[in-house]
Amino acid sequence: MGDGATNTSTPAPGSKGQGLKKRMKIGQLARKTGKTVRALHLYEELGLLAPERSDGGFRLYGPDELARVYWISKLQDMGFKLNQIRGLLDAVAASNSAPEAMHGVRELFQSKLRDTREQIQKLLQLERDIAESLSYLEACRGCAEATTKSCAECGEERHGGIPEPKLVSGIHLNRGLDGPATPTGNPTPGNPGPSEN
Repeated sequence: MGDGATNTSTPAPGSKGQGLKKRMKIGQLARKTGKTVRALHLYEELGLLAPERSDGGFRLYGPDELARVYWISKLQDMGFKLNQIRGLLDAVAASNSAPEAMHGVRELFQSKLRDTREQIQKLLQLERDIAESLSYLEACRGCAEATTKSCAECGEERHGGIPEPKLVSGIHLNRGLDGPATPTGNPTPGNPGPSEN
């Protein structure tokens, strides 16, 4: 070529063009990361990915783009939305120094770590509540009572001394009543329903 430009179809060894041959097309990146092609296109539209282009116009992705997609997935697992991830990248780019940029990232991650630990504690408590309820309900397998009214009157002695768990106690609305509950909005013969007075 007269202008001295390098022909990328036959690049010299070690040139940038040589690296293009080692890059992936979008379908390969999708298979490797488990993302859809549509999702990868969206990342590009949002500025989260900036693939190079081949001479034929194909998007080409390398190790940096692969790492970026995995990073996006991790942040999504942490609860970040794509626009928040875009904002994070913008904030890093707008920082005046590397320490300033990483300070913002560190604070964001510290906040997420606190939230995650709180969520873990809630889930651990829920796990205990569910396990406790299952232990309590195990005794119900051998119950021969004909009606559910007996459930509201069932005592700890039938459940191996286990107190009724909170996940079970809210089931019985007729607890403490002398007889079965009757829906207040549906009068039955001999029961005209609630008084208007």
